[in-house]
Amino acid sequence: MDWTNWLEWVLKGFILCLVLLTGFAYLTLYERRALARMQVRVGPNRAGPQGLLQPIADAVKLFFKEELTPGRVYKVVFALAPVLTVVPSLILAAVIPLGTSFNLFGRVITLYVANVNVGVLYIMSIASIAVYGIVLAGWSSNNKYAMLGGIRSSAQMISYELSLGLCFAIAIVMGNSMNLIDIVNAQKEMWFVVIQPVGALVFLIVVLAEVNRAPFDMPEAEQELTAGYHAEYSGMKFALFFMAEYQKMIVVCMIAATLFFGGYREFWFLKDTFFSVDRYWFLGPIYMLLKVVVLLFFMIWIRATWPRIRYDRLMAFGWKILLPLSLVIVFITATGILLAQEFDNVWFIWSIPMLSIICALAVVVLIYRELRRKSHGRI
Repeated sequence: MDWTNWLEWVLKGFILCLVLLTGFAYLTLYERRALARMQVRVGPNRAGPQGLLQPIADAVKLFFKEELTPGRVYKVVFALAPVLTVVPSLILAAVIPLGTSFNLFGRVITLYVANVNVGVLYIMSIASIAVYGIVLAGWSSNNKYAMLGGIRSSAQMISYELSLGLCFAIAIVMGNSMNLIDIVNAQKEMWFVVIQPVGALVFLIVVLAEVNRAPFDMPEAEQELTAGYHAEYSGMKFALFFMAEYQKMIVVCMIAATLFFGGYREFWFLKDTFFSVDRYWFLGPIYMLLKVVVLLFFMIWIRATWPRIRYDRLMAFGWKILLPLSLVIVFITATGILLAQEFDNVWFIWSIPMLSIICALAVVVLIYRELRRKSHGRI
């Protein structure tokens, strides 16, 4: 194989890692300022103009913070657990297409690190690895609270991974491929969120649980577990866990944008205009960035408004509500697309969102009735 191909892969991987690390730093600022706005506060605004140097100040503080290792921990695993959490959050983004391609010195440069035919399977397998770092961190700390946080994380991953896999299946069925580039190109005419809005909503809920974000942040519940799985970590080891969480937020938003919101594609009504990605390649990363920023705001908004869900209700919500609903919408999507192809009638495609929304509303009514029944029972 030509050495220039290897050089291109290494450079693109290095640039992608730099982008994710910079994104992690300024996502912390974005979250703190957005939360401050929602809570009628100012937020960080002292370090640099508008607080733009606050992430750098935080990084310097963590570099010089004393790092403590308790005497009874399993030291090798204790040291490797943060690394095992960070690495999957970086390599997940390797198969996500950020744009089309451009010519540089007579060479075609594609805006992705790797084009994998089964990119969806790659994402699902790598995303499942990240939980091992959290579980091992809890176990190696030799601390009951940290161990409980690790166990909660593994139980939460098992509960919500099934619904996540079914949401991936929805995108695969609609895109007729497991290649992420093919799935993005299939959304030239219409984004998949329009055809399957309930599937996109379930996906966003499930990835919140997968990255342990509020209201699903049970593995790090301060009120119950004194910070959970990372209770014994400090200094740069704690910073690695912190980095992994925010990098996973960025990556899962990139995945959500790719599967349901057109990826790097423009809005379908702009496809033949001046703002088309096919006309100007640099618009692809810009569109992707805008979609990721909006989806990240959705995550921050949820954290600011929803209290942490109780653990038994967390499990019940995953197994009794999201999993059956995911199965139903997969069936509706597959049946609608099959009938549309069989009878060459677009009406079957538009029946998919209508039936999915009806099912989701039925689930909401059932939940409301169950909550009313339990509240009357307590009275």
